[in-house]
Amino acid sequence: MRDIRGGGIGMIFQEPATSLNPVLTVGRQIVEALELHSALRGAAARERAEELLDQVGIPDPRRRLDEFPFQLSGGLRQRVMIAIALAGSPRLLIADEPTTALDVTIQAQVLDLLDDLRHRQDMALLLITHDLGVVARMADRIGVMYAGQLVEEAPREQFFAQPAHPYSVRLFAALPDAERRGGRLATIPGSVPAAEVRHVGCRFADRCGEVMAECRTSPPPWREIESGQRVRCILPGAAPAVPQKSAPATRRLRTIPGRCSRSATCRCISRSAAASCSAPSARCARWTACRCN
Repeated sequence: MRDIRGGGIGMIFQEPATSLNPVLTVGRQIVEALELHSALRGAAARERAEELLDQVGIPDPRRRLDEFPFQLSGGLRQRVMIAIALAGSPRLLIADEPTTALDVTIQAQVLDLLDDLRHRQDMALLLITHDLGVVARMADRIGVMYAGQLVEEAPREQFFAQPAHPYSVRLFAALPDAERRGGRLATIPGSVPAAEVRHVGCRFADRCGEVMAECRTSPPPWREIESGQRVRCILPGAAPAVPQKSAPATRRLRTIPGRCSRSATCRCISRSAAASCSAPSARCARWTACRCN
């Protein structure tokens, strides 16, 4: 199994700070992987470790070999993790949420690096993520997993054009949208079942808006929706879209007289009666709710 782990299959873990050994230098940890999966030893292994650090974009790689993980930033630690994973020249690289602990700029750099490496080394990349933006940027083919089980597979373009499984549809409905600003986001009722729960039927049945009696009695089979897209669901076609709650047409603002930030006239509504005022809002003398034009 050691020939497969690290050799045939490489792994990049979610949090490099807890995955790297804090008492060993960066160079020692890379050399350890090289000695396990290649014939390199001594100075040759150290030279190869330096090449790997340079390959993943770490500046001054010779100096970094003798540094400890706590001396590196989060982005550099993640690059060291990638270098260790590449030390065995794997045919498949599994990246488990590789950008979760990084800021947005470093996230983009790490994703660009992974994409470049997989093309240059003719290597398959299995990317595990909750971020649909990362999926849209990186994936060729997408698999949606719920409660430890794949429920939908599709090419990227087809999946984003028309998700088919009820869970996939609700994931997209929960995304913020500028057109629905001020409205309520759609949510998926209930919670993910515990890992020890034994499922008889569909694992999403308790949270699905299209659930039927058959869903609770037997596991749904794989069914092809279109060429290349299949779903684990008994619905005859793709799941229907989730209705969205639109934003209110008018937004009422509570303001303090003389401090309204809008340079327009306002229509003030007092407690006694409604009145229209053409005076600039900055000179409004009423303590009321105002609706600014």
